[in-house]
Amino acid sequence: MNNLSDHLPYGAPCRPDGTAPLKLTRVKCCVCDVDDASAIAVGEDFEYRTSPDTFLAVQCNGCGLVYLNPRPDISELDRIYPRDYHAYEFSAERFGFVYRVRQRLEAKRLLSACKGLGAEARIIDVGCGDGFHLRLLRDFGKPTWQLEGVEPSDLAVKAAMTDGLEIHQGIVQELDLPKASYDLAFMIATIEHVDDPSEVLTAVRSLLKPGGRIVIVTDNTDTLDFKLSKARHWGGYHFPRHWNLFNPTNLRMLAQKTDLEVERLSTIVSPVNWVYSIRNALVDWKAPRWLINQFSLQSTLSLGVFTLFDMVHQALGHGALMRVILKRPL
Repeated sequence: MNNLSDHLPYGAPCRPDGTAPLKLTRVKCCVCDVDDASAIAVGEDFEYRTSPDTFLAVQCNGCGLVYLNPRPDISELDRIYPRDYHAYEFSAERFGFVYRVRQRLEAKRLLSACKGLGAEARIIDVGCGDGFHLRLLRDFGKPTWQLEGVEPSDLAVKAAMTDGLEIHQGIVQELDLPKASYDLAFMIATIEHVDDPSEVLTAVRSLLKPGGRIVIVTDNTDTLDFKLSKARHWGGYHFPRHWNLFNPTNLRMLAQKTDLEVERLSTIVSPVNWVYSIRNALVDWKAPRWLINQFSLQSTLSLGVFTLFDMVHQALGHGALMRVILKRPL
């Protein structure tokens, strides 16, 4: 690794409020299975301040995967995902107009992936959070579809089950789910959070019927926003919760590694990483709170502006998010 890692203060001291550093663990590239990477960024938990630690993002010298190393130990999940984490309560009451816009957009995207599914299709959402996407499938899809979710968070599971959704609590590779039984699996903003993407994809693959599909939506490092902000403030790092970040090339490599066919890979528009790149910089520079608040998931102006901005990049094949459809071979 280059000397950027020299600036990483392992064993960060406690804060004045007593917040202790996280337990960290060293890892290697999940695609190449080697530890040959160059440090590219040092950052902090700009969004939730769950610990006083500083984190190091590295890039694999083989495949280009960007990953956190060292990263929080599995035992720290409850801490790095606080109770007010946005995916645990993404509601109209909390996010207002932004929720309603995203609801319509996401419903359209979900249903486009469901074309051709029969009336009795079985669909599973891995990493479903509070059940946002499952609710959309229930409300806008065929009423006879069997919808299920997988989610490890107690808080998110309770929120989803309160809404009448069927949720399997835990991580997919450890759950006793029926093999070769599902027609479609969604992993939306999930694969970047898991400790072993290869193991998770293999587990999801085993749940699919032959010819079944997985729809993955994840951050894209082959973007202008990454190039501009990658040294510290890029919103896609989501320090310390995003552990593996892909580009189209290494996501295809991961699919091949797990015996899945890439049926389609494209990019889609998202303003979030643009907005949070600016927000992270403002937080880091101790800008006034009123200014920081103009760049959030509740700020319609900044989200609207950067939606238009990212539409240009999406037209060139470099939208902020990747959407890949993988198929279990017949």
